[in-house]
Amino acid sequence: MRLLTAIGAGVLGTFAAITTCHASNTLNVLCGVDEVWCAVMEKTYEAKTGLEVNMPRMSTGEILDRVRADKDAPTVDVWWGGTGITHLQAAYEGLLEPYRPKQEANLLPWARNFFSLSGGTSIGLYAGALGFAYNRNLLSAAGLPAPNCWKDLSKPIYRGHILSGNPHSSGTAFTTLVTLVQLLGEDEAFAYMAELGRNIVEYTKAGAEPVKAAGRGEITVGISFLHDAVTQKEAGAPLVIVAPCEGTGYEIGAVSIVKGARNLEEARRFVDFALSPEGQATGAAAGQNQVPSNAKAVLPLAAPDISMIKMVDYDFATFGSPEQRSRLLSRFDTDINPTH
Repeated sequence: MRLLTAIGAGVLGTFAAITTCHASNTLNVLCGVDEVWCAVMEKTYEAKTGLEVNMPRMSTGEILDRVRADKDAPTVDVWWGGTGITHLQAAYEGLLEPYRPKQEANLLPWARNFFSLSGGTSIGLYAGALGFAYNRNLLSAAGLPAPNCWKDLSKPIYRGHILSGNPHSSGTAFTTLVTLVQLLGEDEAFAYMAELGRNIVEYTKAGAEPVKAAGRGEITVGISFLHDAVTQKEAGAPLVIVAPCEGTGYEIGAVSIVKGARNLEEARRFVDFALSPEGQATGAAAGQNQVPSNAKAVLPLAAPDISMIKMVDYDFATFGSPEQRSRLLSRFDTDINPTH
């Protein structure tokens, strides 16, 4: 199932450790969004419910590894945030608990379609397009032309000027890998990534770190989701945000209940809150700029208009499979980053 058309219509229409405490009044949530949003959601939900919430932040690939490792004796109740394609891999492996949220009727079409694709175990929480951003001050100081396309980033003039995430740990970076495969074809995409890799200083664990580093003036170009770059720019960073000219991919961030959750009823209540207008407003309150999935939620003023961006017809069904993930990551290690 492909969700690009539904996303456009919807927009236009509107490792940190987990504690070993499993008391009935403690909810264990793994958070895959920005650290600031994790903290705001934790504080908001605790204030609303009086429940103690244990919510460490981890990269999406790390969360998947944790849920897999704990499948026989789960220590996690909810997986909140992070790229949905990784949630789908968990769904296909039988690691998630079916749940039909109370907010389902208010969700935008792309979120409902994602829910169906996951077999009713993972719900679309937000959406955002992939791209990159450059620090205009560093670009000028280095005498470099402004990059506007994916192909620009592979030019030798940008050697030592780019950061990207590691697709093993970063859902953002795995989305980048899959985007390029769909945009260029697999062999051409890996040939491109080999050229691009010569320009990349480091593959970071977290997917938002490249644009955060660009915002801090530590690197010229960061590859990440556009909403993460917008957050840095809104905070005053001298960033220019680019939706690549060839087209790009996108994410549907998701929320899921872990199969075997010890606090199942509280997990369901958390999911319902996360999908409510009040819960989704915690993103904007934390300075985040994703497009929320609830049609009644307020769209952050600075959120990129993803309906105006040229995007690939993202094949979630194919690239959400564990087999594809394993195969592509193995090829990435062999062809692009053998030191992983």
